[in-house]
Amino acid sequence: MNKWTWIFVAVLYICAGTDVLAQCAMCRATVESTVSNGRSVVASDLNFGILYLLAAPYLIVATISYLWYRASKKEHAQRIKISSRVRGAMS
Repeated sequence: MNKWTWIFVAVLYICAGTDVLAQCAMCRATVESTVSNGRSVVASDLNFGILYLLAAPYLIVATISYLWYRASKKEHAQRIKISSRVRGAMS
């Protein structure tokens, strides 16, 4: 494993502390109390918010990956063009 992998794992462990886990119990308590009172709008809005927070990082990573792929594909095409010019000049 290289240096960046270790840094990523360390940052991941730091961000996934016990304070983050406390929010799940609070959200669950809020949903249970509002649903027992007959208001299910809060539960559906909370579910939408969870799905939004779930999808956002994947969309960001997918966008960055696509842009990187497109840039590397253009660079590869330029390298092939340059190498074909060099071969043509040598023969």
